[in-house]
Amino acid sequence: MAGHSKWANIQHRKGRQDAKRGKLWTKVIREITVAARDGGPDPTANPRLRLALEKATIANMPKDNVQRAIQRGSGGADGDSYEEVRYEGYGVGGAAVIVDCMTDNKQRTVSEVRHALSKHGGNLGQDGCVTFLFKHCGQFIFAPGTSEDTIMEIALEAGADDVETDDDGVIEVVCEPGDYEAVKAAFQEAGLEPELQDVIMKPLNETELTGKDAETMQKMLDVLENLDDVQTVYTNTVFDETVQQ
Repeated sequence: MAGHSKWANIQHRKGRQDAKRGKLWTKVIREITVAARDGGPDPTANPRLRLALEKATIANMPKDNVQRAIQRGSGGADGDSYEEVRYEGYGVGGAAVIVDCMTDNKQRTVSEVRHALSKHGGNLGQDGCVTFLFKHCGQFIFAPGTSEDTIMEIALEAGADDVETDDDGVIEVVCEPGDYEAVKAAFQEAGLEPELQDVIMKPLNETELTGKDAETMQKMLDVLENLDDVQTVYTNTVFDETVQQ
């Protein structure tokens, strides 16, 4: 695909995440609260809480904030008011979009998500309309220049499903969500640091957008990610290099 670099898209995504660090604290606190509510306050017995705490560490969140969120969730105080909900729809050029939210008012949230999509040439779809285009999995991305043989040996031994290297030299490791922590621990023990690692909805195919379409789609994603009730936005869109500047 002309103008499409996986590594450039990864760096583009990381840069936009860093720019939204302030919003990230709010989202992580909400995730910790709900994780503690649903699975208990002990991270050793609550995989979802462990993952949320990892995100809090990456975001440099103060320990006091983290503890208050755990106490809120496990004590049932504000945590019980949040409901998890997923919206699916289409962006520019029919690109698939999944929007995961935590909300105390579904009517408000669906209205805001619908408005963000429609204002930028997309539309809200029915449940299940695009989920089949994604795979729920653990993902690890390593920078070009990392030893593919080393990554493959460690990953497969730790239970990963697949290791792929693209034309840019980017190495992607994919595993089942339940194997994510084992694979992560294996990489840590070997001193290998991924550029990105998380349990995600990975697109099974990609829609490349260029020019004005790409700019409009990026604006849509930014608006969605900035909504207070939105936790994570997934899309199968990849952008040409003119939008990654």
